Amino acid sequence: MATNIGMMDSAYFVGRSEILAWINSTLQLNLSKVEEAASGAIQCQLMDAVHPGIVPMHKVNFDAKTEYEMIQNYKVLQDVFNKLKITKHIEVNKLVKGRPLDNLEFMQWMKRYCDSVNGGLLNNYNALERREACKGGKDASKRTAPMQASTKTSTAAPKTQSSHNTRRNDQSSVHSTNQPVKTGRPVSSGGPDYDKQITELKLSVDSLEKERDFYFEKLRDIEMLCQCPEIEHLPIVGAIQRILYATVDSASVVAEAQAMIAQQQKRPEPLSPIHEGAEDMPKIESQKRKNILTLEVDAVANSTLSPRQRISDASDVHCSGSPLVSC
Repeated sequence: MATNIGMMDSAYFVGRSEILAWINSTLQLNLSKVEEAASGAIQCQLMDAVHPGIVPMHKVNFDAKTEYEMIQNYKVLQDVFNKLKITKHIEVNKLVKGRPLDNLEFMQWMKRYCDSVNGGLLNNYNALERREACKGGKDASKRTAPMQASTKTSTAAPKTQSSHNTRRNDQSSVHSTNQPVKTGRPVSSGGPDYDKQITELKLSVDSLEKERDFYFEKLRDIEMLCQCPEIEHLPIVGAIQRILYATVDSASVVAEAQAMIAQQQKRPEPLSPIHEGAEDMPKIESQKRKNILTLEVDAVANSTLSPRQRISDASDVHCSGSPLVSC
């Protein structure tokens, strides 16, 4: 069972074109992009095709436009997974955003699962009739009607062209019997080797597109992080944005980003008034201590003098203070 397949499994190397062809042929739809299945209704009907009657199709909304309506479809799908005891985790928050890579990976898993049930064989499943019970299912079926008409005309056109070509070939064969044979370049008829090369090229292109989308999502996440108000003023963030927004012709963008960081590190940091006040505090404290020591010395000196010395000091002060007083 394909419920626990790894990321390196061959199922995740199936291309977009093959996934779209499988969806359109199974459900008789006309999808042009994988992300058009982001609403979850396509997945619900695929499970209904594999397990008939287990999906309540009247709860599925093919006309879901908002994320709330899409989440309701994924709830129906999750209930089906629970009934079947499927342990596949559905990343609803990523799928409803319509991201191509996330929707492609989930549809690749869906194809692998559907192929593993009864060998991918559907027992007379009528997709149009089952979709009529859904909300917006009739509109989805009407959109596929022009596609089916165009396919009928396109299949009829090659038949008429082939009949005209056979007539022309018969006439040319008649004329060629009366004319000498001309040697020309041999026309390559293709063959299994040619088809194998085409499939290999398609697989390589799909894997490259998958890798491109993966790294694009990473760069987008980095860009959103750099736009946060808390860190957007930092020099390292400015250097990263310089690299992200550089054009193809900017060859020395890494050197310029490094120069921006080095220039910011060389700038001296301005001293704050709090730091300057902290430096002046020891001077003020030392001056206070000196004043307190002088007062204590004077007090001790006054307390140690005798009363006679105090009187003599006082008389000296009177004599020195008035020139008319004789001592």
